[in-house]
Amino acid sequence: MDLFDQHKLTRVINACGKMTHLSGARVLPDVIEAAAEAMGQFFVLDELQQAAGRVIADATGAESGCVTACTAAGITLSIAACMTGSDLAKIWQLPDHSGMPYRVLIQKGHCVNYGHPITQAIRLAGAMPVEIGVVNRCTVEEIEYELNKPDVAAVLHVESHHTVRYGWVKLPRVVELAHAAGVPVIVDGAAQDLRLSELIGTGADLVISSAHKFLNSTTGGVVAGRKDLVDAVYLQNSGIGRPMKAGKEAIVGAMAALKHRNGQSITYWTAEQDRKVGAILEQLRDVPGLTLSVDPDPNGCPFSRVRLTPDPEVTGHTAASLEAALMEGDPSVVPRAHHTDEGYIHLDAIDLTDEELAYACRKTRAILTGRPL
Repeated sequence: MDLFDQHKLTRVINACGKMTHLSGARVLPDVIEAAAEAMGQFFVLDELQQAAGRVIADATGAESGCVTACTAAGITLSIAACMTGSDLAKIWQLPDHSGMPYRVLIQKGHCVNYGHPITQAIRLAGAMPVEIGVVNRCTVEEIEYELNKPDVAAVLHVESHHTVRYGWVKLPRVVELAHAAGVPVIVDGAAQDLRLSELIGTGADLVISSAHKFLNSTTGGVVAGRKDLVDAVYLQNSGIGRPMKAGKEAIVGAMAALKHRNGQSITYWTAEQDRKVGAILEQLRDVPGLTLSVDPDPNGCPFSRVRLTPDPEVTGHTAASLEAALMEGDPSVVPRAHHTDEGYIHLDAIDLTDEELAYACRKTRAILTGRPL
């Protein structure tokens, strides 16, 4: 069955990365096998989530874990957990926060939009976001000032390329400040599953990551952290979390993906990404008017991307018009285009096969030289 022909869908060559709008990741074969087996079975979901908690703990060094519908769901449910604990009466009361801590502190430079505003994810729990500082500056003193006010439920910290990259207080210091005030720290680490153990190691109370990014699993969110708070996250399924619950395929998929990660050589994986980066550089190195460079992942994950900076006077293309031209046609080549207004795009090779990589380079060359593909 060819889904593209059957439903008249555009084929996508993903040179953008682990993006929700491109449907996540290519799911690993052993994850597909585990999820397919789960689809034909019945489970007691509480038992399945307990099993997932053990797998997550083993993989990350956290006390426990659970699986949610996605990272966005995990953020809202983690905030709710910090408001209610495991008190079912409070869980059933949400989103009415009466009688509970409800203020969630977040550095203003972390108020990102990853498909919807993260401040909306806070409000969905019935909480109130409190933005600290200004876009390009947040100080320890400002955080301490807000922590000393009443009704603080949690601090939400974002680890993402979307955040402002300077003038902010880093996670280990945030954890120190929050814990001194008796306040838990929640980390949005949606695309940071390669750094899960590192993030848990900062002492953060709850860390949320996507199962469908570098873990290459079925769609889901992995919540890891303190057992009491993880238990409270899962209990939200009896309240506002009911529309955000994870199905058996998401839970089993995440478990299989984490087990795969435990047996994976990250050194070998990084070397494979470096090989593909080298292939892009080699195939595009002599395109007139195109400057190539390599950018490491801004969050410290172990891979790099190729930066393409076209000279409009030589190529007739800006970064924005190159992006648009790459995306035209079927298959569509989708580059990583977060920086078109700065004059460049990236080719992210992680989800490219060698054949797709070669096609993306041929199309780039054809666009910039005006020659046939």
